[in-house]
Amino acid sequence: MTYQLQSGSIGWFARHEFALSWRDFMRMMSAGKSGREATIMLVIGLTAFGMHAVAYFMLHPFVTEGIFINKQLLVLISGTWLLTFSLMMSQAMELVTRAFYSRSDLDLILSSPVSIRTLFTVRIGAIATATTLLALLLSAPAINVMALLHDVRWLSAYPVAVASGMLATALSLAITIIMFRTLGAKRTRLASQIVAAVVGAGFVIGIQLAAISSIGSISRFEFLQSETLLSQTPSLKSWIWIPARAIMGDQIPFLITIVLPAGLFLTAIVVFSGSFASNVMAAAGTSFARNTQNAKTITFRQPNLRSALRHKEWKLLLRDHWLLSQTLMQILYLIPPAFMLWQGYAELGLMGVVVVPVLVMASGQLAGGLAWLAISGEDAPELVATAPVGKRDAIRAKVEAVLGAMIVVVSPILLIMAFVNPAMAILALICVMAASTSATFIQLWFRSPAKRSNFRRRQTSSKVATIAEALSSILWAATAALIAAKTWLVVVPLASVFIVLWIARSFRSS
Repeated sequence: MTYQLQSGSIGWFARHEFALSWRDFMRMMSAGKSGREATIMLVIGLTAFGMHAVAYFMLHPFVTEGIFINKQLLVLISGTWLLTFSLMMSQAMELVTRAFYSRSDLDLILSSPVSIRTLFTVRIGAIATATTLLALLLSAPAINVMALLHDVRWLSAYPVAVASGMLATALSLAITIIMFRTLGAKRTRLASQIVAAVVGAGFVIGIQLAAISSIGSISRFEFLQSETLLSQTPSLKSWIWIPARAIMGDQIPFLITIVLPAGLFLTAIVVFSGSFASNVMAAAGTSFARNTQNAKTITFRQPNLRSALRHKEWKLLLRDHWLLSQTLMQILYLIPPAFMLWQGYAELGLMGVVVVPVLVMASGQLAGGLAWLAISGEDAPELVATAPVGKRDAIRAKVEAVLGAMIVVVSPILLIMAFVNPAMAILALICVMAASTSATFIQLWFRSPAKRSNFRRRQTSSKVATIAEALSSILWAATAALIAAKTWLVVVPLASVFIVLWIARSFRSS
């Protein structure tokens, strides 16, 4: 006998949300092609096994030496939890914002005779679930291995992760709705994406900056175990260690860590689910709204066609709010290398070893995303095709727009480098442009028309393009590092990157 869920109930809406999420996940993993379910499940299983194997080999020596509850252990666990929680906050804020601005089924649902509070209670629960799953995917291997090798109480980390997801969702809802009421629906979309990127990268960057200042290293794990940090931490009885002790299974900290976030989450549902609908409707009216009272007279110029196409791409990049949140984090990760330059670590030879390779790798990845948007993510290909410009000139203009955007992004750091070490600045510029050009050509070879809204799924369209783009960025970074080290071994990554590009071109789709 099949159990029928009552229409409009929480279970009915939850099943609807699960179906949408599962369909979106399978489409992302299969690049929109059917018949790959078994392969996807096999890949997921092998990936999970591999992650557990890596966790086992990393943690086994640590457990063998003996685990003692001291400041080093508590600082390490607390730092890992804060890192995970910052990523959960970033993910939750992005999901909340997308729930406001990107769901196309709300007009239909809001016009139906169902409880709005029930609907958005489920939506908020779905956001918390998605946020928690992200953390569990990253931490499950370590949790399972620690429970197997040391103590089953490490499994307490699972409910702590769920509680952390609830807390992140509640805080993200509160922050986003406060921005709605203070900044307005139109400005909130941009502001929330910036906040999400800053929150996601802020903790990692903060630790790296502190590590550079105190121990002269960019490694956050080395900093977490340093005497400099341990000497500044409170005693073992401090309340600051409650999350860490909850993860290890201590009963009272565990109850506190579970009950308080759950209470805040339920409070957020009660307080915000009623006003969720009005916020969504306000957000829906911002896409095409225009202030005609303050509209300025636009004077049309007569630029050449390639210049017009470049300006069109730059304008699209600047007003793409979702792109901002997904690329701003990559830009923020350039802050620690820039800080190393500011602190004078170039004199220690770290510029060529750390700063330049990080800049080159980040530039290659960022250029790949921008190139996909410019080349494949064209929302009006028919309109561009009818323009009085040749296909080659149109592609050239898009490539120029991507490389021009990259120059603007990396120029501040290159200018700092030029004051510290002009030769390294020139090396960085050459390798950054080489990595950006390589990523752009890879996207050109594997271009496939798609909507800009599919930016998050661009890497599923071609595994060859994804692997080639990543290898290209890594190899150009290695080339820069070895050139800075003045060793003949530079021929190895330099030759390898051209081999990767040649293989990628041989597999090109057009």
